[in-house]
Amino acid sequence: MGPLINASLVVILGVAACFAYFFGTNWLLDRVYPAQGDAAVANMAVTAQVRPWLFLGPAVVLLGLYLVYPVFNSLWLSFKDVNGREFVGTANYQWLFNDPEFRESFFNNILWLLIVPAGATLFGLLAAALTDRIAWGNFAKSLIFMPMAISFIGASVIWKFIYEYRGPDSEQIGLINAIVTFFGGDPQAWITVPFWNNIFLMIILIWIQTGFAMVILSAALRGISEETIEAAVIDGASPLQIFFKIKVPQIWGTIAVVWTTITILVLKVFDIVLAMTNGQWNTQVLANYMFDWMFRGGGDYGRASAIALVIMAMVIPIMIWNIREARKDMT
Repeated sequence: MGPLINASLVVILGVAACFAYFFGTNWLLDRVYPAQGDAAVANMAVTAQVRPWLFLGPAVVLLGLYLVYPVFNSLWLSFKDVNGREFVGTANYQWLFNDPEFRESFFNNILWLLIVPAGATLFGLLAAALTDRIAWGNFAKSLIFMPMAISFIGASVIWKFIYEYRGPDSEQIGLINAIVTFFGGDPQAWITVPFWNNIFLMIILIWIQTGFAMVILSAALRGISEETIEAAVIDGASPLQIFFKIKVPQIWGTIAVVWTTITILVLKVFDIVLAMTNGQWNTQVLANYMFDWMFRGGGDYGRASAIALVIMAMVIPIMIWNIREARKDMT
């Protein structure tokens, strides 16, 4: 009960501190610039400009502390030695692009980028289209969305039981091996099979992200004008033609935003690989590789920072494009 009590106290104190900050700063602002007397109009103009920053201030400070500062600090450390003290120039980057394990990690990340966003978006689009056509569609959507409520580690534990392997002479408790042995096949240690084990890990993230894609795309499909669909039906278009030639083109911007949002997540994939294989059997990815260099074997500030900057360099262009497309949809 000790950790639970401590966690509850932290939450209560945190909420109380936030309330005290916002109430206290607004109260002080109203006292310094009262909305009364000869200067009431000028004071109200000042408070209108200052008050939003009272709410944004903590967020801006925290973003600067936990996002902006680490970027510049990582950039600086990437030119330092293992302890982050001696300047070594571009030695860490030269090592990076000559390291076979980094190339393996980079290749695996590209593989994840090609398969996971496409798979999650495709299944999400199909789920959105099909669940809108059945009476119990909302219940089906809740089931498909449910994996989104599970942490990546929790999902990995679930799928570990699905891929579980107990040896040829043991009873198979893994779902896939139980099915394979039921039909007379030989059980396999699925997550150790080169190349295909990456696909098996990707299935976990597709399973999780399909619900996210479904919710966004379902809302986009419902926003399509009924008049265009009715016109297509009158012209004799089949359901498949309506879907691919009428609906999909109208929500293409939303599909692209969903795709790129999942892409950004995939570039940072870490938890699933750590929990399932820890990068063994040719499943290493960049984030897990960075974690290994930073926190294992004494740690290497320089090399870990260089890997982190590679991940950031891959994420930023996609993120900028994603934000621009999202803004286009809102206008």
